[in-house]
Amino acid sequence: MKIAAIAGSNANHSYNRMLLEFIAKQYQDTDEVDVIDIRDVPMFNENYKGRAPKVIADLDQRIGSADAVIIASPEYNHSITSALKSVIEWLSYEVHPLEDKPVMIVGASTHEQGSSRSQVQLRDILISPGVNAQVYQGSEFFMSDVANVIDEDGDITDEMSIKFLDKCIDDFKIYAWSINRMVEERAAEAAKKEAAKD
Repeated sequence: MKIAAIAGSNANHSYNRMLLEFIAKQYQDTDEVDVIDIRDVPMFNENYKGRAPKVIADLDQRIGSADAVIIASPEYNHSITSALKSVIEWLSYEVHPLEDKPVMIVGASTHEQGSSRSQVQLRDILISPGVNAQVYQGSEFFMSDVANVIDEDGDITDEMSIKFLDKCIDDFKIYAWSINRMVEERAAEAAKKEAAKD
């Protein structure tokens, strides 16, 4: 499966980016995971109407061509980052690559509660009108005390976390396959009705 993995931080050192890079390495034999770095994405501004930065066209293409999306969300002040919110605003303004796209939310934090609050908030944003993503509602994967779970090489050192991540990814892929099939069938039915009008 081709998966676009969006790191929701623009910090140079990001455990959430490291988590996605681990996922890309862990499943490289079965899936193509494209880790998307948002550090070069400017803050959203409606004044760009009709002339969005090239980086947005690149995100649109990479996400649009993927079978599914994984977003790793940090948590700042019980919320998602301003950088991630800005990216989603770009991707729901003049382009809409997340529409009907299967999306899984994961997250890592140095604190005990992981990124649980930001994941809840991000879910609400992703299902809002204009974004319309198909957000996976199964097991939630968030790592707390991440500084002691991911080593300097970017590897997860806790075997239980790896096993749970494996389960979450496997279940999400089944969900993504089902959603994509539903979307394809719906598009085919709409095309058939349109052709019948001619």
